[in-house]
Amino acid sequence: MDTIINFMKRNYKILIAVVLLSATLFAFKINSEKSADPEKDKMLLELLTFVIEKGHYNPAKIDDAFSKGIYKDYIEALDPSKRFFLQSDIDEFSKYETLLDDQLLNKELTFFNLTYTRLMKRMDEGKELYKGILSTPFDYSIDETFNTDYEKSPYAKNSQELKEKWRKQLKLSTLSSLTDRLKIQENKEKGIVEKVEKSDSDLKSGEMIDNSANTEKDNASDGKPKTFKELEKITRESSLKSLDEYFGFMKDLTRDDWFSVYINSITARFDPHTNYFPAEEKERFDVSISGKFEGIGARLQKKNDFTEITELISGGPAWRGKLLEAGDVIMKVAQGKSEPVDIVGMRLDDVVKKIKGPKGSEVRLTVKKVDGSIKTISIIRDIVEIEETYAKSSVVERNGVKYGVIYLPKFYIDFENKDGRDAGKDVAAEVESLKKAGVNGIVLDVRDDGGGSLSTVVDIAGLFIEQGPIVQIKSAGRQKEVLFDRDKKIEWDGPLVIMVNSFSASASEIFAAAIQDYKRGIIIGSKQTYGKGTVQNVIDLNQFVRSSDKGDLGALKTTTQKFYRINGGSTQLEGVASDVVMPDRYAYLKMGERDVDNAMPWDKIDPAQYNVWTNNSKFSKVIADSKNRIAQNPQFKLIEENAKWIDERSKENNYSLKLENFKKNQKLIEDTNKKFKSIADYNYNLKFTSLPKEAEAMKTDVSLKEKRERWHESLSKDIYVEEALNILDDLQSKPVVKKEISETAKNKKLVKS
Repeated sequence: MDTIINFMKRNYKILIAVVLLSATLFAFKINSEKSADPEKDKMLLELLTFVIEKGHYNPAKIDDAFSKGIYKDYIEALDPSKRFFLQSDIDEFSKYETLLDDQLLNKELTFFNLTYTRLMKRMDEGKELYKGILSTPFDYSIDETFNTDYEKSPYAKNSQELKEKWRKQLKLSTLSSLTDRLKIQENKEKGIVEKVEKSDSDLKSGEMIDNSANTEKDNASDGKPKTFKELEKITRESSLKSLDEYFGFMKDLTRDDWFSVYINSITARFDPHTNYFPAEEKERFDVSISGKFEGIGARLQKKNDFTEITELISGGPAWRGKLLEAGDVIMKVAQGKSEPVDIVGMRLDDVVKKIKGPKGSEVRLTVKKVDGSIKTISIIRDIVEIEETYAKSSVVERNGVKYGVIYLPKFYIDFENKDGRDAGKDVAAEVESLKKAGVNGIVLDVRDDGGGSLSTVVDIAGLFIEQGPIVQIKSAGRQKEVLFDRDKKIEWDGPLVIMVNSFSASASEIFAAAIQDYKRGIIIGSKQTYGKGTVQNVIDLNQFVRSSDKGDLGALKTTTQKFYRINGGSTQLEGVASDVVMPDRYAYLKMGERDVDNAMPWDKIDPAQYNVWTNNSKFSKVIADSKNRIAQNPQFKLIEENAKWIDERSKENNYSLKLENFKKNQKLIEDTNKKFKSIADYNYNLKFTSLPKEAEAMKTDVSLKEKRERWHESLSKDIYVEEALNILDDLQSKPVVKKEISETAKNKKLVKS
């Protein structure tokens, strides 16, 4: 479940760029005294150590080495780009480097209080720094550089050095935006209307990219070309606005939120998947795993002191009512007939709490509409299902043969409602519908699937085998447990391809491993999956405390078990190796469990007893033919080349702050990107369609129609799906007669750079 999130946490340098772009991302709190309760903090420390020591699969020894790990993780989390703390602060903090284990056992808060108070002070100073720096123009003629490898860069020795670091960092971010503005204006003068885009690989570590302004609007607000001086000023003002918003987000976190950062620096030393959830985070986790919540069905984000609706969830009460729309700003919230509460300036989490509520209850929102009018809108809350969380399928036909594609974003389940939706039931229904549609093969796509419930893995794997073991589970000091599919019925016995990538993790890895061990289907995708072979349980901490006046203490997600393939091997670190490895853009980047600090080790146990699928005689030849196709495919060769280039770019940290040099470097990057443009333009021109039931729903649900059309379009441009269909062709009992492709079609399929 938390694979991608953990990857993002480890790659915080990249996220510095992103954090300025979205109000929905978490930031940090400047109000230093809000919600302070030392006794609650001490209780949490005591509970956490107790629960972890008693419940963790293999609890770490709490000693000086443990302490050093906490110290390192926590300091990095507080100031990842080293733009707040001075070296003198770090010298003062470092006295505690080997004492944190003792402080934990003694429930002392000295270190946390010191670092927290100091950070709040440094953040206040930082706010003054950026305002002062951005008040005057930058000189882009100076030949100077800035290195964004914050991990290796030293802390500033004094306030003057820190100011210089801020200056260079801000100069880099404004330089990037200024270059875009200049290019747009130059193109307009030449009569070229061009949208300037940045590829994923251009998001460099630590860049604070100014993306808050619409550059085209800035350049053409009065229809006249702007001078360099005017564009430079616009860029600084835009950057100032972004940082004001960023520090505005900062004030929305409480001391408790910061204490959660400290706690999670402790829990991470046991293993990367042991995490503390404050009450709000636990609720979000439950929503994530169940795919539903009770409320109005609107996604919100904070913009300065205001709360804005960014999206209405298809099928939810707000969507059905047709009175709210994206862009509306919520001013007040009232429960039923009670007096409305002004929520301007209120933190986003508190606004959400007021708007969410039980099914059947009324909430009244006073909103400022996009057109400027003020309206009060009554909405009856209901159960909102996050549809894109759930399994979905599509049908495609080529060479007279139909195939089905099922996409499973996670192995979801509603633990609170046995009759609620779960991945096992939904995938079974999709398979049944695809059978009725007359498909001759199925592709099950679990790319980017971070996992979920193991019970759903058993149910889904059982759709494709007669019966037998699916996964082995081992708890500390106990005999292994084997989870079986005991249903002899096979829902689908035809050709099967499982698509994975390096972000397929946990439950999705066990599923792919079971299919592979049974030789039931062919696994295609990245060289290996993520490599998370552990099981976590979420433990409510409130159950250990009677009559507490400390409020909701949250929950602890801790590693309680390890799971193993039925062949006895672990997916921990190693993941699942694809039968057919397909080049992908991120193949050379470090983003697996094996690249995570403090990950649990690989091991193995005895295999379970199982019978291999017998109808697999074609597998070896089909795999060999697929590998041969990939090796000869120019598009895959281009993807491989792009992956190597992205890896090279990820290691580049030094940037020129001289405008001419920066423009030259950007031009080189853009020219190289043009070479890889055909990757995104690729299209094998097959039409994917929804199954009848969904197609009927799309007639009245505009949002669903739009989502499915986008998905179908992406499938028709996905070379990995194309190869999956090629494999299904090869797996047919009778050879598929393939139509000749015309030269025109070939040219459309592979767009030349």
